[in-house]
Amino acid sequence: MTAGLRCPGMLSRDEYHTLRRRMIFHWGKWDPQCQDVEVLAPYPLVLDEPVWRAIARDAETLAAEATAAECEILTRPELLRELGLPRPIRRALKHGHASPDTPRCIRFDFHPTTEGWRISEANTDVPGGFIEAAGLPEAMTDRFPAGRSPGDPADALARALRRRVERDALIGLVHATAYSDDRQVMLLLARRLNDLGVRTILLGPDRISWDQGIARTRAPDQPDAPTALDAIVRFFPAEWLANLSRASGWREFFSAGTLQINPPSALITQSKRFPLVWDRLETPMPAWRRLLPETLDPRRVPRGQDHRWVLKPALGRVGDGIGLRGVSTDREWRRATRDSRRWPAHWAAQRRFESAPVSTPEGERHVCLGVFVIDGTAAGIYARLARRALIDAGSQDVGVFIGAAEPATVCGVEHERARAAV
Repeated sequence: MTAGLRCPGMLSRDEYHTLRRRMIFHWGKWDPQCQDVEVLAPYPLVLDEPVWRAIARDAETLAAEATAAECEILTRPELLRELGLPRPIRRALKHGHASPDTPRCIRFDFHPTTEGWRISEANTDVPGGFIEAAGLPEAMTDRFPAGRSPGDPADALARALRRRVERDALIGLVHATAYSDDRQVMLLLARRLNDLGVRTILLGPDRISWDQGIARTRAPDQPDAPTALDAIVRFFPAEWLANLSRASGWREFFSAGTLQINPPSALITQSKRFPLVWDRLETPMPAWRRLLPETLDPRRVPRGQDHRWVLKPALGRVGDGIGLRGVSTDREWRRATRDSRRWPAHWAAQRRFESAPVSTPEGERHVCLGVFVIDGTAAGIYARLARRALIDAGSQDVGVFIGAAEPATVCGVEHERARAAV
């Protein structure tokens, strides 16, 4: 079981329906059900304060190391081929430039394991979970008043942008406009920015034109001429940009002078093959080496030991395509092994860790705490849980509170000692 992480109790049926309505109508989460399964867990989790402080500091260190490594790799294009990126993206990155001062929005997925906390990946390109991270704790505060929210990442991102633009600036919220789950995130961020006196426009990436590196679009209040955007928030995966037509000018995203969160170069550290280039970097990666399990090219996995490794597509998202023997279905495992053998340069093998489940009123659940780091500071948790030790699109969203450590809890102390010993 997981020390330092616990379930304080379950909502009644009426309380759950109130939670559901609030998430839909106040927070704009339009999809609280996936097929016949409720997406929202009917209870929260409480993370002990000492554990949260340690995880938050680790996440902030990971973010700093990732940005430094990204900037170095941009100056060494020979390393891009190792990352499993599509060829058009590699070509675009070669003409890109480092943006170390750009505010970053990153989510690190932490898991409680039998050997302590570990991360499975970093969502450095377009992390999701803004609505759930802020909304679920807020919606359950009356029922569980003893804890506090770990933060609102949408508010933190809006404030990071506001510090870098003038009042009444125009910010383009770029997303895949056909997806309602993307739209709802952009609407939340638009409200946060509007509250700070910043104008916003929601648009697809093909509605942007470029003039000497400056992004422009036709705003509804000025339809006759393209209006310059002061900044872009991109909620459109960078590798998808290559699917747009050449006429769209998608390559300009990689070399633009307009402020972007996140710049497309963030795809470098999004790749699951990112650890394969660490030994060739001058940038030290101590936090990543300590918290991310060993990663190999699939061709280097010793014969007969595939049960000790997790197969991951280099640019996989939401757990899609992952092969975890004994946890994935037989069909999922066969597909992952087949594809990783056919296209090994676009896959990674990550050493498997043993997830430590948490006890809930519905039984044991495996947990992933997605810790946001906005502009260098930890700012909220998007948490998910599942019956099996694989967090994917079928997992439930769960709210997280930060609370005082119980007397019997020693996980936070052990974590601090482990960090000091490294």
